[in-house]
Amino acid sequence: MIHSTAVVQCRVPDSASIGPFAVVGPEVVLGERVVIDSHAVVAGVTTLGDDVKVGPGAVIGTSPQDLKFAGERTTLEVGARTVIREMANINCGTIATGKTVVGEDCFLMAFSHVAHDCIIGDGVILANSVNLAGHVEIGKKAIIGGVVPVHQFTRIGEYSMIGGGFRVSRDVAPFTLAGGEPLRMIGINKLGLRRNGFSNEEIALAVDSFRYFFKSSETMASKVLAVLSDTTENELKRRMAEFISASSRGVTI
Repeated sequence: MIHSTAVVQCRVPDSASIGPFAVVGPEVVLGERVVIDSHAVVAGVTTLGDDVKVGPGAVIGTSPQDLKFAGERTTLEVGARTVIREMANINCGTIATGKTVVGEDCFLMAFSHVAHDCIIGDGVILANSVNLAGHVEIGKKAIIGGVVPVHQFTRIGEYSMIGGGFRVSRDVAPFTLAGGEPLRMIGINKLGLRRNGFSNEEIALAVDSFRYFFKSSETMASKVLAVLSDTTENELKRRMAEFISASSRGVTI
């Protein structure tokens, strides 16, 4: 299953497939049933989990686009069943964290870019031409719409959704829907929560949490402290409070 024009320098499982003119480096580790399509490049110290698919022209595992990078040995990890579409690009980490990580069951659409030291949770979707700067963290099942640039060190919470074409410069809280220019909180990502098995009661609790943090008049610091100090608060509100409490760039409001 290795095309005669491919340049492959690593061990390839019998179940894997490598297409015409693809290039796979010597330190790459391929899982079972991996598919690397035509003209793709898989370089560096890169591990692809089982059933990963790399589309035509995608370039992954290459050196960081960081002027401080001095050739140190860093890695890229891509989880099982993740799909990386045409012309997408993922860089290895830098000495700051040592690795870039893309979780399982992710979908990185055409021309998306994941920079060095990003940590992407399971089930994340990046639509066409999403650009993640270095050190971005994205929680599980988050969805980012097309042509969205995300500022370095920004965090995007689990189960959130960001509309296409909007710039992300501050953290986006879990479970929320964000859009507009400048980016602002619109509400709770109800459809996303429902699709991921959240009950009507849990969605109602998420809505209540959103109103508490983003619509009430107290300071954000006092609201977060109150939730973290109260052991009776619901889990979704506590998860949102913990996310906000850990923010270094500030949270989109």
